[in-house]
Amino acid sequence: MTSHIHILTLNCWGLKFISDHRNARLAHIGTAIANLSPTPDIVGLQECWTQEDYEAIRTRTSHILPHGKFYFSGAFGGGLAILSRWPIVESTMQRYTLNGRPTAFFRGDWYVGKGIACAVVKMDDGELAEVFCTHLHAPYEREPNDSYLCHRTSQAWEVSKLLSSARAKGRLAVALGDFNMIPLSLAHQLITTHGPAIDTWRALHPFSSIGSAIDEPEMARGLEIPDAKFNLTENGATCDSVLNTWRWTDEQRKRLKKGETVDIPLNTEDSRAKRLDYVFIGGKTSDWKVTAATVGMVERHPDIQVSLSDHFSVEVTIERTKPPAEAQVIAQSQKADEFLPLETYDAILDVTEAYILRERGQRRSRIAHFFFSVGITIACLVAVWWSPRNFVSFILILLSSLSLTAGTVDGLIGLLFMSWELRCLKEFRWEMENLRQHARTEIELKSAR
Repeated sequence: MTSHIHILTLNCWGLKFISDHRNARLAHIGTAIANLSPTPDIVGLQECWTQEDYEAIRTRTSHILPHGKFYFSGAFGGGLAILSRWPIVESTMQRYTLNGRPTAFFRGDWYVGKGIACAVVKMDDGELAEVFCTHLHAPYEREPNDSYLCHRTSQAWEVSKLLSSARAKGRLAVALGDFNMIPLSLAHQLITTHGPAIDTWRALHPFSSIGSAIDEPEMARGLEIPDAKFNLTENGATCDSVLNTWRWTDEQRKRLKKGETVDIPLNTEDSRAKRLDYVFIGGKTSDWKVTAATVGMVERHPDIQVSLSDHFSVEVTIERTKPPAEAQVIAQSQKADEFLPLETYDAILDVTEAYILRERGQRRSRIAHFFFSVGITIACLVAVWWSPRNFVSFILILLSSLSLTAGTVDGLIGLLFMSWELRCLKEFRWEMENLRQHARTEIELKSAR
C-alpha cells in the first residue's frame, strides 16, 4: 500500500525568446528535482513552453520519475507538463471555457490555450489517483479591479468540478499549479468548498497571510510587514519575493552581472510577496493527511547566480493514515459547509454580471465599427471618381482598404468570439445561480429544523 506521496509544483518561467537564461535554468531545474529529498512522486510544471526544455528536464529526472506527459494546447502550447513515479494510465487536456480575449494578443493567455492537464496515475498498490496541473489566467490588475477576475473565477469552478468528479469515483485527487489567486479569494473559496479540496499549505499554516502584505485586508488586520523568512516559512510566498533575483532592482541586477556577490538577508522586509502557487488535495481525502508543506527551489543557479524561475516551488507530503482529530474536524467542516455563504455567491454573480454588461457594450461598439468602416470605404471609393490627381486617389483607396480590414476584424471578433464568450458567461452565471438557490434551500431547511 502506498503510504505517502511527495508532490511538487513549479512555474518554470520558460517563455521562448523572452525568458532570460531559459535553457540553463530549466535544465538545472531538472537537476534540482532529481536531487530533492524526499524524492518527489508527482511533479507538475507550468510555463514549460517548449518540447526541448521538457526533454531536458525529463532526461535529468527519468530515473526517479520514469513517466511523464507534455501537454499540447492552443496556438503556442499551454506550457503544462506532469511527471510521475507511477504509470499514467489516462490523460487529457481540458481547455478552459473562458480564457481571456484574442484582442489581448500582447498578453497571450487566449493564444496559449490555457486549461487543465489531467492524468490518472496507477500507484504501487493498484489504486488510481487523479492529477490536475493548471495555470489560471494571469491578473493584470489588483482585485477587485482585475478585468479578468470573472474568467479566473470561472476557471476555478472548472477545477472544482473535476475534483468533485474524482470524489464521486472514490479516488484521491491532486490539483496543483500556478492559480494566480490569493488565499480566500472567490476562486480559492470555490475550489476549497465545492471541490471540496484541502489547501495543503493552510492545513499546516491556518493563520498564514491571505495575500501580499500590502493588501488592504492585511493592513486592516493590523499585521506588520513580514520579512522574507516569515513569508517563506509561514505565508508560503512563491512569487514577487525579495529573495528572487528576477524581482530585484536594476542596481542589484547590474551588480550580479558584474560577478559581485549579492546576498539578501532573510530579515529583509518583503511587502510584495504573494502566494500564487498551490497544491490542493481532494476526492477521497479521508485516508490522507498533510504532513509537510514547504516553499522550495529558492537556491540560485550555480553558474549564472540567478533564481531558477520567477516563482519558487511548493513541495508537499501527504501520508495515508486514519484521520486524526484535526483531519476529522476538517472532514466534518466540509460536510457541514457544502455551500458557500450566500454573500459569496452574490459577489461572484455581481462580478459576472458586470463583466457581461461590459462585453455586451464592447460587442456593440465592434459591430458598429464594422458598419462604420463599410461606410468609410464606400465614401472613399465614391470620392475616387472626383479625385483630380492619382496621388489623392491612391490615398483614398489605401484609407478605404485599411478601414475595411480593421472593421472586418473587429466585426468578426464582435459577432463570433464575443457572442461565444457571452454564451459561456451565461452558462457560468446559471451554474452560480443554481448553486445559490441550493444553498438558500439548505439554509431554510436548517432553519426549519
